[in-house]
Amino acid sequence: MVGIGNKLKELRLQSGLTQKQLAEKICVSKSVISYYELEARCPSPEILIKLAKIFHVTTDYILGIEKIKALNVAELNEEEIKLLQYMIDTLININNNHKNN
Repeated sequence: MVGIGNKLKELRLQSGLTQKQLAEKICVSKSVISYYELEARCPSPEILIKLAKIFHVTTDYILGIEKIKALNVAELNEEEIKLLQYMIDTLININNNHKNN
């Protein structure tokens, strides 16, 4: 889990949260968040899931397995999500066609 501390700190700062605020959201102390960010401790699977939900990312993203954040579509309606999926599919097809030519 190399880099998980930096990833958590980056996500926390991007969300505009202090260590104390994040700690309150996941029911731990501020010092626990500090330990996570310093990589002195690793979050449990349960805490990792809570963090992923708070930051709207996957646990794999926090762990450094995935390199790209998941898209947060929570505020989009069904039609907008379908349009976004169509655009993604179209870009994938274009890229695949370029690779095959």
